[in-house]
Amino acid sequence: MQLFWLSLLPCLYVTSLCSAEQGLEFPSFDGKDRVLHINERNYKKALKMFDMLCLLYHEPQPAHKGRQKQLQMTELVLELTAQVLEDKDIGFGMVDSQKDAKVAKKLGLEEEGSLYIFKDDRVIEFDGELSADTLVEFLLDVLEDPVELISNPMELRAFERMEEDIRLIGYFKGEDSYYKAFQEASERFQPYIKFFATFDKATAKHLSLKMNEVNFYEPFMEEPAILPGRQLSEMEIVEFVHQHKRATLRKLRAEDMFETWEDDLDGIHIVAFAEEEDPDGYEFLEILKDVARDNTNNPELSIVWIDPDDFPLLTTYWEKTFKVNLFKPQIGVVNVTDADSVWLDMSNDEDLPTAEELEDWIEDVLSGKVNTEDDDDVKDDYDYDRVDREDRHHGDDHEDHGDYDDHDDSD
Repeated sequence: MQLFWLSLLPCLYVTSLCSAEQGLEFPSFDGKDRVLHINERNYKKALKMFDMLCLLYHEPQPAHKGRQKQLQMTELVLELTAQVLEDKDIGFGMVDSQKDAKVAKKLGLEEEGSLYIFKDDRVIEFDGELSADTLVEFLLDVLEDPVELISNPMELRAFERMEEDIRLIGYFKGEDSYYKAFQEASERFQPYIKFFATFDKATAKHLSLKMNEVNFYEPFMEEPAILPGRQLSEMEIVEFVHQHKRATLRKLRAEDMFETWEDDLDGIHIVAFAEEEDPDGYEFLEILKDVARDNTNNPELSIVWIDPDDFPLLTTYWEKTFKVNLFKPQIGVVNVTDADSVWLDMSNDEDLPTAEELEDWIEDVLSGKVNTEDDDDVKDDYDYDRVDREDRHHGDDHEDHGDYDDHDDSD
């Protein structure tokens, strides 16, 4: 699951080096063991004991000291998460892929390094960054109802501002209606895809929704795809979502970053880096949205947008791997197997490429005229040391983890 160029030691909350005022203290591990060792003797009891059970399926104790430390850090992430959510009736456990192979088989655990969440009769695989803050937020989302009801203008405005998310919203007569099939379908995608419903005529009119009709909003798209207003089954809704869930432009998010990266097209991703809070980054993102909207019906096109501000521990590593300066907008094509890449020449500091120029370059990528072998002659021309000496926005507190370069690419 954790591709080599995205792997890093899990991030833990730590107490501030300076004294914090009351009410603004980050939690630190209190030393109490809350994470269970799950085996054949206790797994059934653990499933019954908690409303929700999170199990890390991990490799046997490794001999390599670095990997031992990483496993210990991962366990600490679980311990801190369990501590923070102690009053939420969520259990945490670890399953050794060798010692507890029989349990893993019974529970359907398959991928080492993955975290599986058992809730009611569902199993949800967490496919994001295994850090305490990301995991806490994810699990709190799983605890929520899978469908959120919208009944007033304020809630409607909030819904319309969620442009980065895949969203579905349906208009139903009430809870004893086609809404039940919609609700059951939502459970299959929680919390990765947002489901909303309304029983309010004014809200439905604003969204141009007819009775029993469902709107499917792709990220950054203004116009939805529509599921017809008739009695659809749970499976028909599920199939529709699966057919439409790969967005033309999607943002890499900590909570599902590995799932996004694994969902490539023919072994490549078109990747765009842009800081949304930076003027040039914002402008470039708006251009990307225009390109995506113009090409939303092209099933061969999917652009992954990464905001470097969301991944400060990875930024330096990405720059070294891709040989680009990520404190200015970039777009390129990346091979998911070896992270080989080639990037659009955007050396003109005065003007960003137009939507038409981007579309021409993307057409060359999709036709094979631009591919990841094209960068072999130009990689050495990029002076990373020169960029390192330039103003990089970070100041003196930017972290650079040297162990990235030593990471085993076989992961």
